[in-house]
Amino acid sequence: MYLPPGWPSEVLPPGSPDWETSAVAWLLDAVPPDYRAYGVLRRHPLALARMARQHVTATVEAARAGYRTAAVELKEHLPPHAIEAVLAAYRREGPRLVRLAASIELVEQALRGEPFVARMDDSGQRRSPR
Repeated sequence: MYLPPGWPSEVLPPGSPDWETSAVAWLLDAVPPDYRAYGVLRRHPLALARMARQHVTATVEAARAGYRTAAVELKEHLPPHAIEAVLAAYRREGPRLVRLAASIELVEQALRGEPFVARMDDSGQRRSPR
């Protein structure tokens, strides 16, 4: 079975035994712990994937806004080396969150039953269907 780039290693391939269980466990790790209290999200993994996608997408936007404003907002409260460390944390966290959001979208697509189809690019190499 073809799995697209970005498919989370913690989630079993769609259609395999317990794949949805592995998807739920992984998705719950991507959202705040309080989401675990809602049984509906465990019973309906697609709902959980949707909420996870929305949460992580909002977190990406918040991190971008935080990066843009951190130096100005913190300059009177932190020394320059601390501000640079904060900005470095944003620079590391931002790409991780973007990759997480993309992986959540893939899992959500699979939960909707949409198959992944490998496509070839002009050079004959596999490429993502998106």
